[in-house]
Amino acid sequence: MKAVIMAGGFGTRLRPLTNNLPKPMVPMVNKPMMEHIIELLVRCKITDLISLLYFHPEMIENYFGDGSKFGVKMTYVGASDDLGTAGSVRNAREHLDKPFLVISGDLLTDFDLVKAIEFHRKKKAKATMVLTRVENPLPFGIVITNEDGRIDRFMEKPGWGEVFSDTINTGIYILEPEILDLIPANQEFDFSKDLFPLLLERKEPLYGYIADGYWKDVGSLDEYRHANLDILHGKVKVNIPGEEVGRPGVWLGKDSRVDFTCKLEGSVVIGANCRIGGNCRITDSIIGDNSAIEEGATVISSIIWDNVSLGQKAALQENVVASRSDIREGAYLAEGAVISDNCRIGKASTVKAGVKVWPHKIVEDGATLASSLIWGEKWSKNIFGPYGVTGLANIEISPEFAAKLGAAYGASLRKGSTVSTSRDAHKTSRMINRAIMTGILSTGVNIHDYGVTPMPVVRYLAKSGNEVGGVHTRRSPFDTDVIDLKFFDNKGLNLHPNQEKAIERLFFREDFRRARMEETGEMIFPVHGFEYYQNGFMSSIDAEAIQKANFKVLLDYAYGSSSRIFPAILGKLNCNVIALNANLDGTRITKTAEDFQNSLDQLSSIVRSLRADIGVMLDAGGEKIFLVDENGDILDGDAQLNLITLLAMKSYQRTGAGGKGQGASPNTKNFGVGAREKENAPNSKLSTQPSIAVPVTASMIIDQMADIYDFSVKRTKTTTRGMMETAMEQGVVFVGEHTGGFIFPQFQPAFDGMYAIVKILEMMAKKDIRLHQLLREVPPSFMIKEKAPCSWEMKGRIMRHMMEDSRDKTSELVDGIKVIFDKAWVITYPSQDQSYFHVVAEAATMDKAKDLAREYREKIAKWQK
Repeated sequence: MKAVIMAGGFGTRLRPLTNNLPKPMVPMVNKPMMEHIIELLVRCKITDLISLLYFHPEMIENYFGDGSKFGVKMTYVGASDDLGTAGSVRNAREHLDKPFLVISGDLLTDFDLVKAIEFHRKKKAKATMVLTRVENPLPFGIVITNEDGRIDRFMEKPGWGEVFSDTINTGIYILEPEILDLIPANQEFDFSKDLFPLLLERKEPLYGYIADGYWKDVGSLDEYRHANLDILHGKVKVNIPGEEVGRPGVWLGKDSRVDFTCKLEGSVVIGANCRIGGNCRITDSIIGDNSAIEEGATVISSIIWDNVSLGQKAALQENVVASRSDIREGAYLAEGAVISDNCRIGKASTVKAGVKVWPHKIVEDGATLASSLIWGEKWSKNIFGPYGVTGLANIEISPEFAAKLGAAYGASLRKGSTVSTSRDAHKTSRMINRAIMTGILSTGVNIHDYGVTPMPVVRYLAKSGNEVGGVHTRRSPFDTDVIDLKFFDNKGLNLHPNQEKAIERLFFREDFRRARMEETGEMIFPVHGFEYYQNGFMSSIDAEAIQKANFKVLLDYAYGSSSRIFPAILGKLNCNVIALNANLDGTRITKTAEDFQNSLDQLSSIVRSLRADIGVMLDAGGEKIFLVDENGDILDGDAQLNLITLLAMKSYQRTGAGGKGQGASPNTKNFGVGAREKENAPNSKLSTQPSIAVPVTASMIIDQMADIYDFSVKRTKTTTRGMMETAMEQGVVFVGEHTGGFIFPQFQPAFDGMYAIVKILEMMAKKDIRLHQLLREVPPSFMIKEKAPCSWEMKGRIMRHMMEDSRDKTSELVDGIKVIFDKAWVITYPSQDQSYFHVVAEAATMDKAKDLAREYREKIAKWQK
């Protein structure tokens, strides 16, 4: 008799183990499931086999070849379409000229198939179904036979009200070749749904043989693990690879070594060429070929495939770990966690119960993974990064993730408090924003939802209203596939790291406060938010000065939400504004580097053509600006920072101070809404030396200009939060950085591109100057910015060496290590989210700057060796 092995299944229910592997090739005690089926057929003297292939056929063909290695003759039949179980067998008709057996290649059984074949022949059946009895027949096809074994009734996957028997169809059939005449060619046709009901209808001799022995349909991840354990406990008769050594129940493969201090408890199978370290504990588990388990690791009731590495003191409990995965030192996999192939679970990380990790994923050192990692590349230890919460849209930042994060955020706040939510115009931002809102509301925290609103507006409203903070959802300005979540506090500042940590702890512990039905949060849609912002805005500028200047301004809104509010403000300032890209378009708010440069080039060209006084591009979020001067020259980031800093110094210098602005008449108009605003208004009589703040990486030119205009310079960290905190300090009138972010604290201590534009116009009007004219007053200097590659684990070592190297030099430790020389400096600091160091050098000549940058880049390379 021939046998047909159904080996084309996708194994959907065994994912992620079967993402890159056909289900028949999934290992059972270190052999593919299909190999156990072949060994069963050989024991039953069936050696002429036809394998029906569909999903990853090459893996099966490459492993089994012509079958001679396994004592059989193997023929393969592929299919271009899914034809169903019976249709697939019909596709192999040319090989089936006599009675044949059909069996699935992805089940586990030790039935005596010879007895089933004898029964078939004795009954002269056209088709015989091999049956078995189970405790729960619901997932299977129920079969009722008469006393003679003939099938009276057949029902596929019944409900409990239709369960008339505990006898089920095992998917093993013995068929006469003429049965194939009833199966249509090249058409989907199933044994259970189509063929067998047809045989019953035609009253053909359809019999059922109730077999004794073990049978399991490996239809889920739990069943897969239990099937392996059943083999270990002797419940099913299969050939276990390796030799039984020491005591019954322990099998050891060729060339494997187990340290004498290792405890092997229960039944254990260790594959070939494995290394098991000292003081390990392995209980009722299977270890695949070429795997290494280091000292002190614990493996309980788990299945480890081949080429897996398990670090020191790692702990597995009721898990499955697929091939070529690396479970590092101190990692813990909780009950039911499944790790697919080619994954890395970092040191001291935790994968929580029931979590599934898809292939080629990374869980970072110390991270806690509480939900399945399917599409993203990795799961970080921290949710918050240097730019807020950032991830692939609808993959890493999914609605489920957002709702959970919203609940963690809400749980970190007092019940009954209020936060704001806002977003950009993209439809995915809307979806994620709604998901965050549901999580927040579930904790009893109220929401003011401002919808599509620039981020500076909601920051200002948080500072001025009764909101304790907020979250803004936007599409990344740099990557079309990424969503950013920006959280801020009641001052409009980015969250303090301590608050970020508190939210992360709640997220990973899943320890969310749940409000009772009458205490869930309330959602409100404020209608006067824009008006409140606009009033505050207008009260802190000198509108009259701008109106008199009659500026011609070219403004690119970059399709962002600022176009909803800024035109109304500019309309009150008598500016001739030529607006570009002023319509909301969520699909165009992200710019590649090429798109960005093209936009600036277009802005430059139009400024020249129209002879505008200034050209400005707002970023889509309304926070940062990029300038083109009246000659149409594009200002790079550092030149822009130097220029606007000089303009601020000229405008805010104390009356009577030295410098080119000496003797300017004080401006007595009250532009602010409070004592500090009055003190910090341009050209007001400041009682103390005013300060400007710039990052530690900003040019030394700023210090030279500060000496001229009697300003103190505060050097800040390169982080947004660091600059915002400095903006809150007394006496600080301006904060700027080289990527287009400017803060004027008299209005709010946050980046606000709209306010920055108007403030620049005001200062230009009062000084009767344009940017290109002003550029002549900026001293020359040369700056080099480079990146030095450095792995994450080496960053601490490099910083230590850098500290030792700078001990006898003049240095600053604001952010990274800045070494100061005569008319030159160099700073090195590690990237917050990439594996490299920033190296920035400035000097009076380009050659000197290049030499400094090269010297410190080479030091970083040397110290990594």
